[in-house]
Amino acid sequence: MKTHGPAEMTDYSHLPSTLSVDAVRCVRCLSWPPQAADWPTRHRNYDWPDSTIIVDCVINNGCDVVRVAHRQCRQHEWMGKHQWRLSFSRAEIVLINSWMPLQQIVYHMFRHFMKTNQLIDSADNSEQDVVSNYHIKTLMLWTSELKPRSWWTESLNLVRICVELLHTLSVCLTDTRCPHYFINDCNLVDSSLSVGTVASELMSIDEAYLSTWFVYEYIGKCTQLCTDYVLRLFDDANSLLKLQNAVSAIVEFRLNASLRDLWHAVKCAESLLSGLISHCRLTVRSCVCLMNEWTKCDRDLYLGEYFLAFAFLYVGHKIAVNGFNDNLMHVLATVLGQLNDIPHYSKLRGSVFSINTAAKLMKVAANKLHNTVQLIEIELSKAYLYRALKYKDSDSDSIYCLSNVYLAVLYYNTGQYQTAIDHCTLVTRSQDHSQCSSHVVHGELLPKIDDNIENILGLTVFYQYVLSAALNQQLQTQYVSVFTTEVFAYYLHCRLLSVTQCRQITQMSLPDVSQRCAKYISEMNELFISDVLVFKSQCSQSAHNVSNMPEWNTIDRSIVSEAELNTSQLVDLLQQSAMENLTIFRQYQARDFGFVATIVTTDFEALYAYKQGDYQRCLQLSTQNVRTLLYAVCTPTVSIYPEFIQLLDDDIVSLTALTLIVNPTCRTDSDNVYVTQVTLSLYLMTQCQLKLRYSVTSLAQTLDYVKVAQRRNELHGTLNDLTLELTECNLKTYQKSIASDLYH
Repeated sequence: MKTHGPAEMTDYSHLPSTLSVDAVRCVRCLSWPPQAADWPTRHRNYDWPDSTIIVDCVINNGCDVVRVAHRQCRQHEWMGKHQWRLSFSRAEIVLINSWMPLQQIVYHMFRHFMKTNQLIDSADNSEQDVVSNYHIKTLMLWTSELKPRSWWTESLNLVRICVELLHTLSVCLTDTRCPHYFINDCNLVDSSLSVGTVASELMSIDEAYLSTWFVYEYIGKCTQLCTDYVLRLFDDANSLLKLQNAVSAIVEFRLNASLRDLWHAVKCAESLLSGLISHCRLTVRSCVCLMNEWTKCDRDLYLGEYFLAFAFLYVGHKIAVNGFNDNLMHVLATVLGQLNDIPHYSKLRGSVFSINTAAKLMKVAANKLHNTVQLIEIELSKAYLYRALKYKDSDSDSIYCLSNVYLAVLYYNTGQYQTAIDHCTLVTRSQDHSQCSSHVVHGELLPKIDDNIENILGLTVFYQYVLSAALNQQLQTQYVSVFTTEVFAYYLHCRLLSVTQCRQITQMSLPDVSQRCAKYISEMNELFISDVLVFKSQCSQSAHNVSNMPEWNTIDRSIVSEAELNTSQLVDLLQQSAMENLTIFRQYQARDFGFVATIVTTDFEALYAYKQGDYQRCLQLSTQNVRTLLYAVCTPTVSIYPEFIQLLDDDIVSLTALTLIVNPTCRTDSDNVYVTQVTLSLYLMTQCQLKLRYSVTSLAQTLDYVKVAQRRNELHGTLNDLTLELTECNLKTYQKSIASDLYH
């Protein structure tokens, strides 16, 4: 494998979006390659790049191996197709982003000069590939490392800096020596090429020549992208003051244009992320990779909220189709931040892993405010606990009681008291606790149950502190704020019975459970201080009599194997949280791009209100959105991926299927299956008016809105057109039915 200069992955962000982009096959290498082992530790006189960038952002990010052949091998029948080389594009992006703005401008100017002049396209065809973009990038990286910061900033003279860089490149070509920035023993100048002509032309460039080029070719090119007014200013720039005014106008125009470019980039990133998740099976590995990537490049794009929303919809959609399997559980845990590495699949199995993951989720949920994500974490904790109970491994017996106690706590917390009692009963009726002694209930995992538990946990910590101080010992935290599993199960069982005031099929009443708890306590050899306090608290609420206690058989654990999580509530929570995050994403878009696009922030909120049957709320939001969007020039679209189907009604689902039949290209390119914000708002507005039986006058106004939207529809997407036609048809059909009723 060749280790020459990596394939150039050109940055096209400054060019029009209509230009094509070359795609290069690559394989991600997660470790730093040995060929560049000396780069992180080599001596640097001016501390660029600093150690934080080197270690955290470059080395840990690895590199790529790309399928690009060496220039001398491209014509070879086999090597031209099968040769690969190292690419450090990930590292280069990090380093370039750490440059000062001045360095980035110089880099762009340097590259543009080399592209627009005759230096590469010389008469001698053998020299056509002497200098590439990668040579320029390498020279800039070396200069950034070898020159002090003052070299760049003393005079702020772009022309002078570029002339020096051009002369340096000329020397490199003359000496046929351009060392690779990362690999010490790699030379980027091929000695087989004749470089004399290019080197001479580069050396002949002086500041006067480059200044003229800079004004007419660099700034002049920018004016071609501006309005006629700016172009006329530049054509009339026959004095320094007029030139300054023209340049200021160009800068102002380009700043506004850059916001539009960024807006299109956000829409493109949103579409790519949705398509990637929808078309590829999400796994723990793919989730971790995606989340790591967006944290590096997201910045002001807020794709984290969009990814979270779409991932929730993905999991909800898959649950409805395939059920809540292990992969979906792990994906959801990863999205919620509980599996933030890429473990081997074998590490994702077993009862211990399941209960440990449930404990992490419980701890996070216990320390959060009551919100939708917290409820999702609680439901996922239940799923992992049920999963732990189903495993039949060496640890399953030891965590049996603890899993049931935690399930009882979670069901108690969500108000499902009967189910919580059932899980407590599985523990309190069991006689064999010999395997459960190694596991305890941790107080920090518990949500608020009642004031007694809060007080007991506080007193336990205080007691341990006083005891350690009195004995002049180091504070022991291992068994602070913990309960014996069975004792806590008895307490929670009593608490549940006192709340529900009911008796179970087993006829176990509150006194029965209290008496059985007293008997269990009396037979224990060792208790935690928290166990004693819990027992004393329970004794103050009910009488205890250990005589004539009924003998219970060991619980039939086949009941546990049949226990399943009710996933319908989880799906509803995932949909609700997805809508909340999509709304936040819209709010960020409206805040940052409201100058270049008309963006309403409540389109997904209206869609969710419609799904929930809140037609008044949906109508209110949709009406406001239609009035805002109807005459707007630039608005977002809503792509109808399979994950969104669960939020839509049958008519839109049928139209989507019809779109795939009518327009076969949509089957492979789901980006074409979309509706605009105004189309979606008009459809929801119409449906709500029909369901609420609004007057014919109101419907006539809505029909006018639809006709305006049809005339102004510039995108002409198949689904968008069909949705507008269906909306118009529904309105006309309803008007005819009203007229017919009045006639008869």
